[in-house]
Amino acid sequence: MQVWGVTDRGAVRQQNQDAYAARLLEDGRVIALVCDGMGGARAGNVASTMAVELFMEEFLKSSPDDPVEERMGHAASTANQAVFHRSVHDADCAGMGTTMVAVLACGQEAVILNEGDSRCYHINTEGIVLVTRDHSLVEDLVERGELTREQARTHPHKNLITRALGAEPVLMADCFRQPLAEGDYLLLCSDGLSNVVNEQEMLYEVIHGGEDAQCCHRLLDIALSRGAPDNVTAVLVKR
Repeated sequence: MQVWGVTDRGAVRQQNQDAYAARLLEDGRVIALVCDGMGGARAGNVASTMAVELFMEEFLKSSPDDPVEERMGHAASTANQAVFHRSVHDADCAGMGTTMVAVLACGQEAVILNEGDSRCYHINTEGIVLVTRDHSLVEDLVERGELTREQARTHPHKNLITRALGAEPVLMADCFRQPLAEGDYLLLCSDGLSNVVNEQEMLYEVIHGGEDAQCCHRLLDIALSRGAPDNVTAVLVKR
């Protein structure tokens, strides 16, 4: 397993409210996550940074013998409680929250947890598939048949999410299992990437664009060339 990542404030925002972590564990597995904070001038940065740090801390100290979903769910719930508590008791952080997409990838399978609209894609030479489901207003409209997927990309309310880590005292994150074969990739990203770089472009850069180690930077460069109105974060995991 290999992993690479990059984050950037983009071309418009004054502050980067995204955060990520990626680590190759001693047993060869990869743990990685991306968070996209929200809630005011500094609170979004606080929420995403807290969530990343607390998730990693709780996950790494949990027992490797426990079920993976349980380990990831506990780590995410601990982060959720801390962010929620801070938002309630610190006036400067009132209403803050963050998205989260996290993955534990091993030889045959990955377990993916998500809350909000940061995404995980599965990519190989056969194509690209969105593994996670956005918790957003436009995704609900797409599922009801009121918007096409293409209309959703440019909808004026595309950034309105319906769930966020830290918004409620109890976290209700989704969890997915994704089979992995030799040479498969997982791409985690914030909406600062997925809103301006389409899936076929992601597929091309991962499979054909050049060295794996530079893929996240190539995707960032595309976003920046298009004005990058939001913070941009990408993490690439390869089996």
